[in-house]
Amino acid sequence: MTHHKILLAAWDGAGCVPPLLSVARALVERGHDVRVIADPVIADAARAVGARHVSWTRAPHRTVRSRESWFIDDLGPEGFAGMRDNLAVGPAAEFAADVRAEIDRERPDVVLAETLLLGALVAAEAAGVPSVLLNTTVNMAPVEGVPPFGAGLLPARDDADRLLHEQVAAAGAAAWDVALPALNRARQQEGLEPLEHVLHQLMSPARLLVLSSAAFDFTGPLPPPIRYVGPRLDDLEGGGLTAWEPPPGDDPLVLVSLSTEFQDQTAVLNRIVEALGGVPVRGVVTTGRAVDPADVPAPPNVQVVRLAPHRQVLAHAAAVVTHAGHGTTIKALASGVPLVCIPMGRDQPDVAARVVHRGVGLRVDPSAGANDIRQAIDEVLRVPAYRDRAQQLAAAIAVETAQDLAVEEIEGLLAGDTSTLQPLVR
Repeated sequence: MTHHKILLAAWDGAGCVPPLLSVARALVERGHDVRVIADPVIADAARAVGARHVSWTRAPHRTVRSRESWFIDDLGPEGFAGMRDNLAVGPAAEFAADVRAEIDRERPDVVLAETLLLGALVAAEAAGVPSVLLNTTVNMAPVEGVPPFGAGLLPARDDADRLLHEQVAAAGAAAWDVALPALNRARQQEGLEPLEHVLHQLMSPARLLVLSSAAFDFTGPLPPPIRYVGPRLDDLEGGGLTAWEPPPGDDPLVLVSLSTEFQDQTAVLNRIVEALGGVPVRGVVTTGRAVDPADVPAPPNVQVVRLAPHRQVLAHAAAVVTHAGHGTTIKALASGVPLVCIPMGRDQPDVAARVVHRGVGLRVDPSAGANDIRQAIDEVLRVPAYRDRAQQLAAAIAVETAQDLAVEEIEGLLAGDTSTLQPLVR
């Protein structure tokens, strides 16, 4: 097998890091030389999977993990604008310059990029290097008949729903185009012609690999470059943790896991813990690095820790209460465990919509009180259909992940498979 040089562009985006590094590790194990250009805080994790790490210099990045170092204001109604202006498009010229410098220093055979790093696509396009987008959640690209990403919408049931979806999609495209001047500055800097719309930059990659389950996502007729390659189920953080023991007793075990990144989630965690205190369960709450476990006082039936190996916990779990981050959600479903979703922003409303649509759990508003959360937990534990459908999804995910389709697609492209190159946006 020919070994190739691969450049992976990543950012410290909480849930997107483990699946990206999972792909990197698989490529390294196949004998490829993988460089990861990413925030300095990712350096040790990148090296741990056998990749080389180089840091962003011009582009925004984090040297420490703290609330103060988080350069994306993606909470509240202005969340999309913060993500667009501070990561995806606003600093596209800086991301492009850093990636282009790495391409020029040591030319890769392919550039892999996390979906929001449009500047990396600009650099690869300008340098004539094929690129692959790694979509680390449910599919974000427009697909006919699928609700537009970003609003947590369910599939259309009638003409009124379809009209709403069209309006939301148009508003979304217009919101992206507010930052079009920044994208075109990046393209001009790299010697490329301007685009008419920001999302047209998605025409440049050879593949868009969706690191999720087609059995879980909303799917329609896919443009050829979009490929579902199954979720990454590696427990990269949990693998290095000390042994975890389930709380004693025979009551159902409920895992609670909100974001590892700051989402102002302490109050929600406390309401969840209060809810668990009124249910005959064994609760296991992982606070992540964003919340001090001491800030979450718990009743005797609830264990609160900063981290625990989720794969091990899920083997005992009867339900999961989560913010509906894709990683936690898909790992729960891969274990056949139903969910109570409390989406707080980012991709979480869209992930929660799929949980509801597939009948594998419930969605609760983040402002809900402890009693409403308690009722949702009780229903998911009490009604067998939720677990039955979760186990059906687990069987489908097992088939999807039986082979590493992401690596196969990347290696196929490197071997010259260009037969399906079509634009993602028409």
